[in-house]
Amino acid sequence: MTSKSLDISIPAAISILFNTKTDVQGRLYLQPERRTPSMSLSLILPMSAFALATSISPGPVNLVCLGSGTRYPVSRGLTFVTGATVGFTALFIAVGLGLYSLLTMVPVAEELLRWGGVAFLLYLSVKLALDSGHLPDEGAEKAPGFGTGALMQWLNPKAWLASASGIGAYTSANDLQQILLFALLYLPICWLSLACWVYAGAFLRRYVQRPVVLVTVNRTLALLLAVSCLYLVIG
Repeated sequence: MTSKSLDISIPAAISILFNTKTDVQGRLYLQPERRTPSMSLSLILPMSAFALATSISPGPVNLVCLGSGTRYPVSRGLTFVTGATVGFTALFIAVGLGLYSLLTMVPVAEELLRWGGVAFLLYLSVKLALDSGHLPDEGAEKAPGFGTGALMQWLNPKAWLASASGIGAYTSANDLQQILLFALLYLPICWLSLACWVYAGAFLRRYVQRPVVLVTVNRTLALLLAVSCLYLVIG
């Protein structure tokens, strides 16, 4: 057997070691580093579109935001929005780290979560259905707050579905960087989307002052919340 000697020039060796190239005149220059796919614009845009679609579309939390806007000052509704946004972001990261997979392995825990969501949504729907349509005096009635918003997301089937499907579609398995990027995108998009529902409720309260109209709105919202409970029971 004959062995061939490697004939590598000094510039070629430097190019291999330091990721450089030579131009047409033989001068060395550094190659720009390639960005990882997780931070590319081609991934950020579809992530953002998914976050917007799932956040602004009707769901139990959105309906409560609308109801809060019709009954309470906007500042109280936005407190609920902040809690719901933080709660969802925490849930999203937890699902990305494997919580949903762990939950499916423990059927009892999954059932408890489902029936807890049913009970909580029914409680909110009954409160809306029994509402008189008269706006409460300042401080006379406690509006849904930060804690209620955060808890509701963890009992919200839409939030679990959005988290699981979004992570499955747009992130690689166990890629914490992509999961955190997605969560950071969700944070402002979710807050602004839910705030839109609060302002829509405030619009109704401002321009539709008759109690009979507000009673109709609240009872419609209560019915929709009850339907979402039915979805939980059947699903």
